Formats: sequence, structure tokens, C-alpha cells
Amino acid sequence: MLGGTSEIAIAIVRELQRRAPREVALVGRDAGALARAAEELQAPGCQAPITLVLDALQTDRHAEVIGEAFDRLGGADIVVLAVGVLGERGGLPEDIGGAVEVLRVNVVGAGSLLVHAAQRLCDGGGGALVVLSSVAGERPRAGNVVYGASKAGLDALAQGLGDALHDEGVRVLVARPGFVHTRMTRGLDPAPLSTTPEAVAGVVVNGLERGARTVWATPSLRWLMLVMRMLPRPIFRRIKQ
Repeated sequence: MLGGTSEIAIAIVRELQRRAPREVALVGRDAGALARAAEELQAPGCQAPITLVLDALQTDRHAEVIGEAFDRLGGADIVVLAVGVLGERGGLPEDIGGAVEVLRVNVVGAGSLLVHAAQRLCDGGGGALVVLSSVAGERPRAGNVVYGASKAGLDALAQGLGDALHDEGVRVLVARPGFVHTRMTRGLDPAPLSTTPEAVAGVVVNGLERGARTVWATPSLRWLMLVMRMLPRPIFRRIKQ
């Protein structure tokens, strides 16, 4: 699991474990938080998760650490990529340096992890790669410009890789949750159709089982975002949240 302390990713692993025992490797930037996540994921029939420290921005170490995770597991059939930061909300950022950091983490860092993980799955004969995107990337809004744009970039990379690797036995599942009640969104006003990590996990794992390429959490967001994409720009521009 890349982004090993993500509440949504932990919920996905728990749901996978509930359906069948699994060996897990958690990769993330905070050793203490990884240790706590590993403790949470210990379950009957499952070995204690492996933990590896890596920052998304340490792109020069991505191949090494992902390779170590695969080697210590003896290969992997599912990789969950859950790397991202929210950053400042709004349009033109007051903290431009902070906005650039969001783009570096969510696009460059997460994109590098995605490509390296996909390569390892190809080398191992295939598998599934779950990429946590966001409905914010469907059509970035004035109220969340930088985050939405960063998720749009990662989403496009994941979708393109999914098509490119179809014949290699690597399936990319892009998950597009809406507002999820997590540490990252604490203190923010919930958007319509808000959900929980556990609900997202159920949608993702069901999607994996039926061979889906894209899932929405909640599923009705798919139709809401279809309408949002079709709105004329003068109307869409008025949507601030």
C-alpha cells in the first residue's frame, strides 16, 4: 500500500482482509504512523504488515523501496496508491509555494509511485493497481483549483496506463470518491453525498471483484458529475464549493 497511513487505503486493506487473509506492505513517510497502521491491520490469519519509510517526493528512491516491498512480500497482486495532500482551498493561492508542493506531491510524487508500481506488476506477470483519485479531478472548480487540477493529472495518468497495460495483465482501477470523512477533511463543511472510508472501501473491493476500471463513491456521484461536466462554463463558474 503506497500511502500507508491513508484512512481510505487502510479501510480498503481491511475489506480485502475480511474476504481473504493477506500479506501487506505499508509504505509511507511517517514511521510512527506506519507502525500504528500496521497494528490496526493485524488480523487473524494475516501476518504483521511490513512497513517501509518513503516520502512521495523522494522520487529517486521510489524504484528501490517499491522493489523492496515486492521482494519482501514475494510479489504482489494488488497495489493501492493513496498518496495526496489537500492544500489551500480556493482559486489563485495565497501561498504559491504551498500550491506547488501540492502539485509536486499529488502529480509528480504520486505519478512516479504509480509508474514504478505498474512496472513491478508488469515484471511479475500482472495484477491490479487501485489509484485513489477524486471527483474533484473531473472538472476542477473555482473553490478548489489546485487540488482538483492535481487529481485530474493523476487520474489521466492512471486511465492512460490502464489502457496501455491492458494486454500486459495489469488492471488499473481508478476510484473517484467525493467528500470522505477523514483527518484530511476534518473541519470542512461536508459536500453533498459525503461518505466514509469504509463505504469507499466496499465500493473499491466490489469494483475489483467485478473487473471495473473506474468506480465512484458514492456511486450516484457518477451521474452528478456527468451533469457537472455538461454545465456551460458561465453557470459552472458560480459553483464555489
